[in-house]
Amino acid sequence: MNEEEKAGLQSIDLHLDFNELIQNNSDRSVAPLFTRNIGYLYLQHIYRQLKIGDFFKCSCEGKKITFDIDRVNRFLVYDRILRPGSKLHSCQSKEWYYENPDFEYQHIMRTLDILEDNYTEYISWLYKYSNDIVKRDTSRCYYDCTNYYCEVETSDDNYIDEVTGEEIKGLREYGKSKENRPNPIVEMGLFMDSQGIPMSMCIHPGNTNEQVTAIPLEKELIKMLKEADHDNDGSFIYVADGGLGSSWIRQFNSMGGRCFIVTQSIKKMSEVMQNSVFNDFDYWIPVSEKEHSKDKDGRTIIKSEPISIDFLKKFNKNDAKYLKYYNAMAYKVIDADSVIDLGISEAKICKNGKTKTAKVRATLKQKIIIRFSRKYMEYQRSVRNRQIERAKSLIRKCDPDELKKSQNDAKRFIKKTTAAKDGGEVQVSYSLDTDRIAEEEKYDGFYAIATNLQIDMVSIPDDPLKLKPDLTDVLDIVSISETRNKIEECFRIMKTNFEARPIYHRKHEHIISHFMICYTALLIYRLLEIQVNQSRYHCTTQDIVETLNHMIVGNVEDQYYLSLYGGCTTLAALEEVFNCGLNHKRYYPKTLNKLARSF
Repeated sequence: MNEEEKAGLQSIDLHLDFNELIQNNSDRSVAPLFTRNIGYLYLQHIYRQLKIGDFFKCSCEGKKITFDIDRVNRFLVYDRILRPGSKLHSCQSKEWYYENPDFEYQHIMRTLDILEDNYTEYISWLYKYSNDIVKRDTSRCYYDCTNYYCEVETSDDNYIDEVTGEEIKGLREYGKSKENRPNPIVEMGLFMDSQGIPMSMCIHPGNTNEQVTAIPLEKELIKMLKEADHDNDGSFIYVADGGLGSSWIRQFNSMGGRCFIVTQSIKKMSEVMQNSVFNDFDYWIPVSEKEHSKDKDGRTIIKSEPISIDFLKKFNKNDAKYLKYYNAMAYKVIDADSVIDLGISEAKICKNGKTKTAKVRATLKQKIIIRFSRKYMEYQRSVRNRQIERAKSLIRKCDPDELKKSQNDAKRFIKKTTAAKDGGEVQVSYSLDTDRIAEEEKYDGFYAIATNLQIDMVSIPDDPLKLKPDLTDVLDIVSISETRNKIEECFRIMKTNFEARPIYHRKHEHIISHFMICYTALLIYRLLEIQVNQSRYHCTTQDIVETLNHMIVGNVEDQYYLSLYGGCTTLAALEEVFNCGLNHKRYYPKTLNKLARSF
């Protein structure tokens, strides 16, 4: 019998009475007690690798807590990934999980208070132990901000902290929202590494200028990196979009071994710099990959040839010989060193012997990489043409003056003209603003990146006295910048898949704790996703979440559990990585109990 049990061949005798009636044990159906989810055990494996339970033991030592705070936090995280909803929903549906955890709603509220009390330590702990699961690449750190709307009609009032006496600003404030909702919002800043795994976050009131959030959080990140790894000196490449690339942020990331790569608005450049962009000189385009070579270190040397922007705009894209130009991008590197104020003053002695105080200034070394793409130009013009047609329709159908204009609205192309008649009556007319359209068309196809990373200049074979930028360095920098899409994906996962919005919490502490749970869920999910995609399979966010949700087992007469789910590629990938045996048709109760305790 022992040998049969080890081989999984033990037989079970079942006696089924099809005339037996369902017992009435409660006011509502007890079906959930006989079907349980076991897919969350994959998430639990990573959760325990993060040793979050040990964190709560350390942080709650000496406190009178009569419930298991780690269990509450654990299932709040699982619920955020698999069945996102309110905290009350998490409490009412906890029996859906195989372990059927025992906690009440007041325990959830108390857990949220404890989480907020240990905010900084908790974020640092997650980074430290996540590094043991997947080696973190912190050579590039990406930062961005987003906002989440709240289910409330009024903003928060400021209040006084009872302990410190400090005035604390409410988190739910009116600000600019991408959804254009009339609700108060909360702002989140997020740092992630080059693999798309979150590193740190900050929460601010919805009306906070996002530029002032970058440097304080970055200082905390540098401190956390040094504490987690003593060999880490806190140097990395700061990567962000143009809204988080102010001169102060660029200056801060020009010190301590750090560098920056930020997008640069061409429209906001000085007239001199814009002339450098639009003059048709010094643009280069990569040649065929067949002509690339390798240096002694095995690094690919990308060859390039001069190109004219005017030619790229006008060639016939249907001609096969121009196909390589249609798919490629042209590059140009411009020196853009700027003078910055260091924020300090020094005493200077004038020629007349008098002393005056003068601000200390320095030069910020940076280069701007200009890219031009024919495809990008055509895309921008197709979008604008649709907006122009809409503007024409507005002129014909209604009074555009009654409609508010916005930055990307079609109404910006409508020009209002007033003229006075002889009798003194003012006549108002509307027409298409062709000057505005022509001004915007100048920038079509162009995209700029500012950086202080070194870009080598190499000589031109035909004219050794002239230099051109090394496109190998340029394309490496462009590739780093393009990875910013992963942080947008992080926000999309939290907002769409984890339903982090709208926020229903009222208390300052509970709002922050809500995002701490969402952050933990995102971290665990990203670690799971990276490990799964390192196998021979590739799975999307939806594939993984749906598979874990469908992993339901049914209790058969308390003798065994029957899998009510089928096999799939995602399940095969999960088993290849974790090898926990959740791809069987049937399970002994003690097998699942052991997995729930130890896996």
